[in-house]
Amino acid sequence: MWDEVIKESLTVTAFIFIIMVVVDFVDVLSEQRLTAFLKGSRLRQYLLAAFLGATPGCLGAFMVVSLYIHGQLSLGALIGCMVATSGDESFVMLAKIPQTALWLTLLLFGLGLLAAWLADMLLNTLHITPLIKHCLVERFHPEEVVPIFSFQSLKRNFSSLSFHRFLLLLLIIFTLYLFVNCHIGPPRWNWVRVTFTVLLLISLGIAVFASEHYLEVHIWQHLIQEHLWRIFLWTFGALALIKFGLTYWHLNSFIKNHLTWVFFLAALIGIIPESGPHLIFVFLYAQGLIPFSVLLTSSIVQDGHGMLPLFSASLKHSLWVKLFNLVFGLFVGGLLYACGY
Repeated sequence: MWDEVIKESLTVTAFIFIIMVVVDFVDVLSEQRLTAFLKGSRLRQYLLAAFLGATPGCLGAFMVVSLYIHGQLSLGALIGCMVATSGDESFVMLAKIPQTALWLTLLLFGLGLLAAWLADMLLNTLHITPLIKHCLVERFHPEEVVPIFSFQSLKRNFSSLSFHRFLLLLLIIFTLYLFVNCHIGPPRWNWVRVTFTVLLLISLGIAVFASEHYLEVHIWQHLIQEHLWRIFLWTFGALALIKFGLTYWHLNSFIKNHLTWVFFLAALIGIIPESGPHLIFVFLYAQGLIPFSVLLTSSIVQDGHGMLPLFSASLKHSLWVKLFNLVFGLFVGGLLYACGY
C-alpha cells in the first residue's frame, strides 16, 4: 500500500511542479500580459477556469490553482473550476457512459460559470475580501525576457554551470525517465502521459535557457523552497489516509449497503481530495442503481486531486472552496433528486 501512496504522491507533486513552472515562465515571458488579461475581466477568468476544470483529469484544475496562488484569478473563479472538474473520474465516465459523460461535462461547465459568479457576488455582498499569501516573488525583470531561446543564453548558462541549474536539470531528466518508462504515472501510454511528457520537455527547455536570476529566484527560492515540499506532504498525508480507509474500513461495501443515504454520501465523500472513492457512484449509475442527481452531486462536490496544491498554500481557502461546493452540490443535486432525476 505504501509504495502506491509514495508513487502517486510523487506523480501528483511532479504534475503540480511542472505546471507551476510553465505557468510562471509564460507569465514572465509575456511580461505579465497573461496576468493583465485575466485581471481585466472577471468573465474571462470564469470562462478560463470553468473550461480548464471541465477538461478530463486534474491538469486543468492544477493550472487554475497555480493561477489563483499567484493572484491571477478570483476565489469565485477557483470555485467555478472545482465545480466544473470531475478529476480522473471523467475518463471512466467517457468509457462507461460516454453520452452521459458529454452532457454532464457541458452541464458542469455551465454550473461552474454560475458558481463562480455567485461566489464572488456573495463575497462582495458580505464585504469579504479573501486574503491569501500570494507569491511575493518579483514577477517581471526585463533582463529575463530577451533573448531567452538563443545560442547566447545557452553559452552563458553552460559556460559556468551553476549547482542550482545542474540539480534542476537532473531532477527533470530523472522525472522524465520515470514517466517515459512508466515507473510513475498512468500504467500505460495515454494522453495524460503524453501531455505530461511534453510539459516535462518544455520545463527542460526552461531549465536550459532561463537566466540564472529566474532559476534561483522564481524556481528554487519560490516554487521549490516555498511550495514543493508542502505539496508533497499534503498529498502524501491525504492519500495515505484515503488508502487506509478503503483498505481497513471497507468504504465501498458500506456505500453499497446503505443506498438510502447514497445522495448525502455522494456529497460528503466528494469532500475527499482524491480520485478514486468517487468512482463507486459512476459504476452505480452505469448499472442503473442510482439516479443522475446523485452522480451530478458527486461530480459537483468532488474535484479529484485538484485541491491538493491549494491545501499546501492555504488551508482556510481550501475549506471555503469545499464548503461552498458542498452546499452548491447539495442544492443543485437536491433539486434534481426531488424532481425524480
